[in-house]
Amino acid sequence: MGRLKNKFNPLYPPLKGGLKDMCIFCKIIKNEIPADKVYEDDKILTFLDINPVTPGHTLVIPKEHYPMMTDTPDELLSYIFTKCKKLMKTLEITFEADFVVVSVVGIDVPHFHVHLIPRKYNDDLVNFWPTKKYAEGEAREIAEKIRNNISF
Repeated sequence: MGRLKNKFNPLYPPLKGGLKDMCIFCKIIKNEIPADKVYEDDKILTFLDINPVTPGHTLVIPKEHYPMMTDTPDELLSYIFTKCKKLMKTLEITFEADFVVVSVVGIDVPHFHVHLIPRKYNDDLVNFWPTKKYAEGEAREIAEKIRNNISF
């Protein structure tokens, strides 16, 4: 199943060959571009987002290039999210945050990454996206469509 190009990033579908060399996160991993690193080990790198929602907004990326979360091996995903959980606690303490938002969007840079955003209940930030209501019976139909396509 191929990926669709999107208006946010014309490099989708996944980077291949020479295009991988254009990945900004891969360049950060190789120290070709500076970043304010927070934590690093042999599997992941974490650094501050250059356009933070709040102070401490941190990105967590695998050192190996995977364009999307669905491309990333399960073992590595487990490792990343275990580290995210520990880093979330650190961010809560460091910024006296009430909670840390975890977001996986993947439209800005085609290299799987997790956003960790320290938040306070009274920070006046809006929801990340607008919400809607289902029409009568629509939720039931959509749930059935999803169930019919589950293949695991």
